[in-house]
Amino acid sequence: MAKNTRSAAFRKIDVDEFNEDNYKEDEPAELQSPISGPDEKEVIALLNQGKAIEALKNCLRNAPLGSKSQQVKDSATSVTLRVLMSIKSSQIEEAVQSLDTEQVDVLMKYIYRGFEVPTEGSSAHLLSWHEKAFAVGGVGAIVRVLTDKKRV
Repeated sequence: MAKNTRSAAFRKIDVDEFNEDNYKEDEPAELQSPISGPDEKEVIALLNQGKAIEALKNCLRNAPLGSKSQQVKDSATSVTLRVLMSIKSSQIEEAVQSLDTEQVDVLMKYIYRGFEVPTEGSSAHLLSWHEKAFAVGGVGAIVRVLTDKKRV
């Protein structure tokens, strides 16, 4: 028999703290993402210099994932879709290969957002992007995008 049977220390544990139904979203993670989105002038300057892949990386690095402002997200989406449409089909694979896993996930978010607001000729180009991003990110990239609560 245990020596300390009269101890009541075990009663001080809050068992409801470990209940699955009491999930609380992590707030500090939202502060890591830039709120303003990519700088449109800088991105257009990179496009004019012929550095489309650098412009894409800039857009993905500065995606406003933590922003609650829909206007900021819409402007970032339009800038990023402009970059995606400016990259030729032959350069898509090279561009996707140069991205890390987190950037591929953000790229997939923008691709799906582009499917939501199609323009003339954009769907076929976005499908090419999706094919190349899927080849690099696999099914995991799609699952992470669809289950992530932070939208672009």
